[in-house]
Amino acid sequence: MRGAAHGFPVVLSDLSLEYPSHGPSPAHVALHGLTLTIHPGEVLGLLGSAGSGKSTLAKVLSGVAFDPQSAEVRPVITGGEATVLGHRLRSLPRRKVPQLRFHVGYLPQDAAATLPRDRTVSEIVAEPILERDRRYNRKALQTRVATMIDAVRLPLGMLDKFPYELSGGQRQRVALAQALVLGPSLLIADEPTAGIDLTVRDAVAQLISELRDREHHSFSALIISHDLPVLRRTADRIAVLDKGELAALGTIDEVFDDPTHPYVMALAGALDAGHAVIDELEDGPTA
Repeated sequence: MRGAAHGFPVVLSDLSLEYPSHGPSPAHVALHGLTLTIHPGEVLGLLGSAGSGKSTLAKVLSGVAFDPQSAEVRPVITGGEATVLGHRLRSLPRRKVPQLRFHVGYLPQDAAATLPRDRTVSEIVAEPILERDRRYNRKALQTRVATMIDAVRLPLGMLDKFPYELSGGQRQRVALAQALVLGPSLLIADEPTAGIDLTVRDAVAQLISELRDREHHSFSALIISHDLPVLRRTADRIAVLDKGELAALGTIDEVFDDPTHPYVMALAGALDAGHAVIDELEDGPTA
């Protein structure tokens, strides 16, 4: 995989994000004054209350929020700065967006459910490569796609199947293979294990851990998840967001052993009650 840019893969300095007013919808502040850093080779876990800005942050850091083809209302940086792999996002020229996205693998929320139904697994995984080079050597492309499918623990017989022929867990692994096929320096995965069974969750967590261990300081990741076993296995530290602000930052044990923020206390209580997956607090009193 390609090495990260000099310095830290991600640096957020007093970052504020806002969705501008759109039709009858007023402007909405998604994140306010967020400061944190992802170190070279680090996997940072991110969890938080509903509407805390987790997915918005993922879209911004991955460069997806800067896609001019998107029909969605896009968040804008209204304060502070976000630097990803050396790119300052607040002043990022449109022509630099593809360069950023080339080095950032992005697994969006519900990725498994949004795979194109009319393309085979092979075509889906190959798409990021062909978007950049339609003349890419076909034999090399087949080898690269097959290697990725094997890496996410899918049989090569899946290559010619369509998404509707696969289980939800299999589709999720296809989406992960697509996010990783370009060999990104940074992976941003939004709920990569949501809605899939325990065996597949374990395989996804193992793959992320292996990537980090194999690539040392050239691969970092932001994993948005409420699955504590997955975060324990993959994340060096976790950050907790509540209502668009940073509520806690540290190792899992540091965050939950002595919580002071009300939302973090609620999460710690869920853990004490034996909940491993704590998204049931998404609609809790502080969400």
